[in-house]
Amino acid sequence: MNLKKTSISDIKAPVKEEMDQFETYFKDSMKTKVRLLNVINRYIIKRKGKEIRPILVFLSAKLAGTINDSTYTAAALTQLLHTATLIHDDVVDEAYERRGFFSVNALWKTKAAVLVGDFLLSKGLLIALDNNEFGQLKVVSDAVREMSEGELLQLEKSRKLNITEEVYFDIIYKKTASLIASCTELGAISAGASEEDQQKLKQFGSHLGIAFQMKDDLFDYEKQGTIGKPTGNDIKEKKLTLPLIYALRNISDKDRRWALKIIRKHNKNKVKVNELISFVKDNGGIDYTSQKMIEYKQKAMNILHEFPTSEAREALINLVDYTISRNK
Repeated sequence: MNLKKTSISDIKAPVKEEMDQFETYFKDSMKTKVRLLNVINRYIIKRKGKEIRPILVFLSAKLAGTINDSTYTAAALTQLLHTATLIHDDVVDEAYERRGFFSVNALWKTKAAVLVGDFLLSKGLLIALDNNEFGQLKVVSDAVREMSEGELLQLEKSRKLNITEEVYFDIIYKKTASLIASCTELGAISAGASEEDQQKLKQFGSHLGIAFQMKDDLFDYEKQGTIGKPTGNDIKEKKLTLPLIYALRNISDKDRRWALKIIRKHNKNKVKVNELISFVKDNGGIDYTSQKMIEYKQKAMNILHEFPTSEAREALINLVDYTISRNK
């Protein structure tokens, strides 16, 4: 097991030159003649995150073949789509902060945020069409469908509070892992990899994305201040994630009724939410989820070890480790 502490800069190192060129490519892809839209887009670019998805596209391409113009198209397509979904998510969740900064809907209101998200999504699709990347368009369109289905499935199940572990994994594959899997698959496709390697890297991205989402779900039970996500946020939104699903599995009917009552009626009560967090910890929900996360991490690692040793492979191994050891 690779236990060394790795930064995003270390992970990006094998494709640093390409990522530097991508910055310009991505900015150009967002340009428009509408002044308000340019102002909002500049705000988005200045506050970009770690750019994990384009890094995954470039590293996957380098692992499976050679980075080329098609790779830049794939990276821009996935990053535009990801940015669009984040803006729409903030609208849906009525979130007014992202990564410590005001969200687009906080500064420019809901109507502008929805339209900016739509613009970015359309720009991504047009980049693929303008470059005749119809295969890329198919992969990403499938991911968009999966993400929408995942969010709506979670919404449906949150109302009924009847999510099983099987349904939970279906939700997190659709809402998170599907886009990450499309990044690694598109990297392989852009590099002209064999069908076998394309499918291997898609599966790698799927396992990585599931581990990534489980780490996010564990953050909900971390102490306030250690992460950007508020403690108990999923409970407040009536989202049943794996720690809580597991804790509810082997308890008395009385305890289950108590826990579900908090989610239904007292999910905004900080004291009650903290009681439920302690309940989840005491009933093994954190340990079980951590164990499952490690299992998916190992599945991702096993696929990487089927490829020859290279800088790109080492960077992807480090990225897997980073995914489950990050603190935000």
